[in-house]
Amino acid sequence: MVEFTVLASGSRGNSAVLSAGSTRILLDAGLSARELCRRMQGCGIDPATLDAILITHEHSDHVRGLGAMARRLGVPVYLTEATHREWRRIVCPQPKQTYAQWLEALRARKAAAQQAGQPDGRPGELESVAAGLALAAEAADGPESGLLETEALVTEALETDALESDQSATEAAGPEAAGQKSGNAAHLPEVCYLKPGEPFSLGAIEVHPFTIPHDAADPVGYVFRAEGVRVGVATDLGYVPPNVAAQLQGCDLLMLESNHDLDMLRDGPYPWSVKQRVLSRVGHLSNDAAAEFLEQNWDGRAGWVILAHLSESNNLPEIARLTAERALERHAASLFGRQLLLAQQDEPLSPIAL
Repeated sequence: MVEFTVLASGSRGNSAVLSAGSTRILLDAGLSARELCRRMQGCGIDPATLDAILITHEHSDHVRGLGAMARRLGVPVYLTEATHREWRRIVCPQPKQTYAQWLEALRARKAAAQQAGQPDGRPGELESVAAGLALAAEAADGPESGLLETEALVTEALETDALESDQSATEAAGPEAAGQKSGNAAHLPEVCYLKPGEPFSLGAIEVHPFTIPHDAADPVGYVFRAEGVRVGVATDLGYVPPNVAAQLQGCDLLMLESNHDLDMLRDGPYPWSVKQRVLSRVGHLSNDAAAEFLEQNWDGRAGWVILAHLSESNNLPEIARLTAERALERHAASLFGRQLLLAQQDEPLSPIAL
């Protein structure tokens, strides 16, 4: 049996659980680890039975409890490399350095390694990068633009160095060291990089990640297949491009964003800059945009449709439901009818058996 449970959905936190056979995965961890466990237990789900955590993107309402949850359960985390890098940058921001400061620290590190009789391959490699950055700065059109470009490349090099060094140390030390590193907010017991468009399997569940348009490093939606059932999840997207529309066909359960009412957003309390972001093509899907997809570009197969990520400031459940119901009228319901549900922020939905 395939079971889908929405634990939370909204601007203050998003998370869901998908189970198939003996495989159970957590989709996003936007609440604290304690609250995630509490809600799972309230739905009859033992957190200790989770096999993996999948992440859509690095915004806080999707990853708030990621580190603590992964370390507590010792489960792997699946996400794109760019999402992982950006999440690390947010959780453990690097101190800002000028190019000169970075190069001085690099040389000191190399000298210390030589005095200790250790191979200095990594510092040497980084010094080559430093030389290349200096040349790039000299070749830039202007000193200011060259400095900015150089600092950006230095930052990237520093982050790459920190990421690779941390991963290498963890792999060399083994699982015991991973447990000892739990004080590091960015440490995860196991990281598995996924790529949009490249399916993979987690136990009994096939996972199909796909790119979505949102203002994050590398955001993805998911289609899951198990036991002949297809579940599609697409939230946090500014519009529904053809690739997303194609992925969401043939689903037995569809979870789709219906974030805001256009008039409420325009007249609402958000600053104009935030309103522009939400309304942009990398923002959030409005009730009308979700309805347009459901009416014009969707096959209508799903017996379950869940409206997700409703704004508490710029939407009302009644408006979102009515807009979606009108769009669904053109699709004939299945033999057992179609269920239209609204995911909530403060309470989980009852588990849906498919």
